[in-house]
Amino acid sequence: MLDQQSPPRQDDRVFRFSVSDRFEHWLQMVTFVALAFTGLIQKWPEGWFSRWAFRTIGGIEVSRFLHRAFATILLLGIVYHLYTVGMRVLVRRERRTMLPTWADFKALAQQLLYTLRIRKLPPRQDRFTWDEKLEYWAVVWGTVIMTITGFMLWNPIATVRFLPGQFIPAAKAAHSGEALLAVLAILVWHIYNVHIRHFNKAMFTGYLSRNDMERHHPLELERIDAGSESRADETRRKVFLPTYGVVASVLLVGIYFFVTFERTAIDTIEPPETVEVFVTAPQPTIPLRPVPTTAAPTTTVPGQVDTWDATIGPLLASSCGGCHGASALGGLDVSTYQSILDGGNSGPAVDPGGPDGSQVVIIQSAGGHPGQFDADQLQRIIDWIAAGAAES
Repeated sequence: MLDQQSPPRQDDRVFRFSVSDRFEHWLQMVTFVALAFTGLIQKWPEGWFSRWAFRTIGGIEVSRFLHRAFATILLLGIVYHLYTVGMRVLVRRERRTMLPTWADFKALAQQLLYTLRIRKLPPRQDRFTWDEKLEYWAVVWGTVIMTITGFMLWNPIATVRFLPGQFIPAAKAAHSGEALLAVLAILVWHIYNVHIRHFNKAMFTGYLSRNDMERHHPLELERIDAGSESRADETRRKVFLPTYGVVASVLLVGIYFFVTFERTAIDTIEPPETVEVFVTAPQPTIPLRPVPTTAAPTTTVPGQVDTWDATIGPLLASSCGGCHGASALGGLDVSTYQSILDGGNSGPAVDPGGPDGSQVVIIQSAGGHPGQFDADQLQRIIDWIAAGAAES
């Protein structure tokens, strides 16, 4: 084994990853980053970063569209990955180096002892180390969870036809929780092992130096130097390709239904249009004939004193009760003497002895109200309030 401090020779490299391998890696990286970005800002939509992101990309609906688009690309990448795995294992009969073995558990224990300075040398490992296998199968497990819960959230109506409704919020919790766990694993585990502990250039160039191979994959290097390699069998290829074609077609149809089965039930509803509820009626250009109404009589009887029970209550009920009765528009109810004293959102409707501070006088004096009094009616209201607003 070379000294760990000696620099690798630039012309002595070992081929590890093909163009297809690197394409899969970068496809996984791009889709992962895009899904994490568009997903986490939906998880915390009120955060300052999420608000900035929504403004930048055009809103939360754009974020949802991008999230689903990259999820679809991820699923297509899985279909392609099944092809590459099948070619390695079934056609070329390569060693199944990504499957966990008892040697990986031994390597984990040896690595722990080496880290604690109890063991002098690190474990000798093969093409993929125990931590690389753990990360790969974590991605597989996470993809399964995200696919299942993603389908449930994408197609909630179809889901509740077969499962109780409680599965939808449970799927949301599992989906966002697994996503957060995956992001933390990449930041803490992957970046440390690949970019900080030692910068692995294999996914950029396809090659790894012999020095790095002797440090991290000595067993694979020994096998390469011994000249042991697998060869593709044409007979197996002729069987595998049509079989994979059928499987891939079924998966692609499944992805199509995954994407188009139904519209999600969480589309954002557009905000209602702001309209002016009450507007001033235009002044007529020709005289209008008076229309008889059922309003309470407003003529003054000689010697009669206006009271709430006798005249003012019926007058307000006929003119204002449509909006300020049981519906209490603006918080004002004119159906009872006490409710008119309590007033509404703008304050007391009637201030006994003080017509200038009574909202009913202020609003009616401004004109243009839907239940507008005529001049005689308004004056009676003012006189009644000024006289103390007697109830009976």
